[in-house]
Parts: sequence; C-alpha cells; structure tokens
Amino acid sequence: MRIGVIFPQTEIGPDPGAVREYAQAAESLGYNHLIVYDHVLGADTTYHKEWQGAYQLKDQFHEPFVVFGYMAGITERIELTTAVLILPQRQTALVAKQAAEVDVLSGGRLRLGIGTGWNHVEYEALGENFHNRGRRSEEQIELLRELWTKESINFKGRWHTVTHAGINPLPVQRPIPIWLGGSAEPVLERIGRIGDGWFIQSRAFKLDDSGKATIERLHQYARDAGRDPADIGIEGRVDASSGSPEDWVEQACKWGSFGVSHLGFNTMGAGYKTPDQHIDAIRMFKDALTD
Repeated sequence: MRIGVIFPQTEIGPDPGAVREYAQAAESLGYNHLIVYDHVLGADTTYHKEWQGAYQLKDQFHEPFVVFGYMAGITERIELTTAVLILPQRQTALVAKQAAEVDVLSGGRLRLGIGTGWNHVEYEALGENFHNRGRRSEEQIELLRELWTKESINFKGRWHTVTHAGINPLPVQRPIPIWLGGSAEPVLERIGRIGDGWFIQSRAFKLDDSGKATIERLHQYARDAGRDPADIGIEGRVDASSGSPEDWVEQACKWGSFGVSHLGFNTMGAGYKTPDQHIDAIRMFKDALTD
C-alpha cells in the first residue's frame, strides 16, 4: 500500500515558504504521493444565503497545476496527485496541455484524479454546463488520452472537435494515469470501464461489509468491461481528526485488509493552526506506521 498525504489546502495559507516546507517535509519523510484538492471559486454566502456546499469564499485553494509546477522544482521523488480536479468545468485541451507540462517538469510524477464536482457557481463562472458534466467527462477522458499519446490528432466528439492538431511537449507518461473520485453508482461503473483508479472520498463509505460490497461492484463493472480489476487502483483516506496516532494506524490496517493500493492521510479539520502543526502531524503518522 502506497502512503501519501493530503495537502492542507484550506489551512496551509498563501505563504510560498510554507508550501515549500510542507512538500519537502512530506518527501523527506518518505511519503509516496502528495494530494491536492481543487476549487477555482468559492461562493459568497452573504449572497448565496441557502448555501449547502462544503466550501465557500472564505476557504482558500491553491490552483493545482500552478502549485504542482512550483512543487516539481522543489521536490525530486514524490508523486503529485489531484484528488480531484473538477474536469468538466475546464477546457479539455488546456487541461491536457497543463497536465503534460507538469508531468514533463516533474519527470513523470503526475497522477490526475478527476471528478465532476458539485459547485454550480463555479460552472456558471467558468462557462461550462453543470447538468451534463458526467457524460461530458467521459469524452474528456478519451480526448485527454488521445492528446497525451499522439503528436497530432483528428477528433470529433459530441462536445469536442480537434482538427489535426496536438500538444507539444507530450508528457513523460503516455498516457498520464486518470483516477476518478465519487461514490454514485454511475461513477463506479465509469471507473470500472475506463478509469485507472478510484479515490474513495465519501464519508458514507464504511470499512465493513457494505464497503466490501461496493468494491466488489466496482470490480464487477471492470470484469463486465473485459478488464482485470487488479489493474484499477483504489485509494482510501485516514483523517487526523478521527483520533490518536494509534487510531490512525488501526484505520490504515483496516484499509489494508480491504486491499486498497493507496492511502492518503488528511490533516485538515483536525484543529491544527499552523503549517508546522500539519507537518508535525504527518511526521507522527509516519512514525506510528513505522512503529
């Protein structure tokens, strides 16, 4: 099981020095990957008074591709992962270009997790259709892989047209791995059919028989598509807010018993006030796992 950390987007602050210290600490501690969440805009709840979203205007988010370009130059080994980039609210060819550039600058260290999102305010501002985002994401995945593996493509889809053109440079990884986040049944089916992996993000997922049944459904979707379920990675999550280091390790062991390939450690929401406290927490988790 590959162990990573979740970049504390909403709590790290805007200081580039803190971003550098956190990324380098995660790498020096031996973590396999660093996960970044994504939101372009936050809703102003003084206007959106009935807002039910998990994040709003006051929650800070660094832009994933920009912060990865920075991290690529200050780290050497750690994998750079989005979990998840809200793909349908972005132009597909531009995502292909940005992702390829990160992959080139990092020496092939990008894993692109994508999702369809929930924030209609972002979709409106970015000029994309919120209501067909799931179906459109499938065509986006197809187009991304075409652009990452061929110098020139001629693509005609329902929502995209590329007439004898391509990106340059191409990424190191051809194609870059595409993982999906989400828990709805259509998402599980989509992962089984075309995804490289699944980020289990829903708090509704339980480490019990119901969780095992969900993973089995994912595996059956893969078999139905003629794929080997073993080729699809799965990433779970341990939250620092869930208890002590001993509790964290217990959860990690449970995830291991479920056969997940990756695990992310999240320090947001645990009451840490400074970047140093987040770094201390990922150090405690690593030490607890070692012990």
